[in-house]
Amino acid sequence: MEFQDYFELTQLYAEYASALDRADWDAWPEFFTDDCIYKLQPRENHERGFPLATLAFDSKGMLKDRVYGIRETLFHDPYYQRHVVGTPIVRRTDSEGRIHCEANYAVFRTRLSKESTVFNVGRTIDEIVRTPGGLKFASRIVVYDSEMIPNSIIYPI
Repeated sequence: MEFQDYFELTQLYAEYASALDRADWDAWPEFFTDDCIYKLQPRENHERGFPLATLAFDSKGMLKDRVYGIRETLFHDPYYQRHVVGTPIVRRTDSEGRIHCEANYAVFRTRLSKESTVFNVGRTIDEIVRTPGGLKFASRIVVYDSEMIPNSIIYPI
């Protein structure tokens, strides 16, 4: 992989985390291709090949529906998220230029007037493609380590 391509890859990861940390929900779907996959899945299910996921979306349209839900229909205590994302490891690139990579992550949550806590920890398993608009996620599988998640997942990870 050329340096410029790897730099763009790391920027994709950094910009993605920054958009979520800023609660820029309109930006979130734009990191994905139109026919994308986004899943949030416990590690045990992923490793056993079980399809059950906490969240599962298979198009940018479904991601936009989730954004609508966050803004208009979900009621919850507001909180801030802060993503700490490891350097992506490129596992391989295929003949079509698709980048298969992974990165570890930790998400911290801060509720108003409370201390910050570790909210979710795991890794992402990603397939990334080059589009006219730059690199985009064709598939993002977020595999979280703990079977226990506090309350519910409202915001994307």
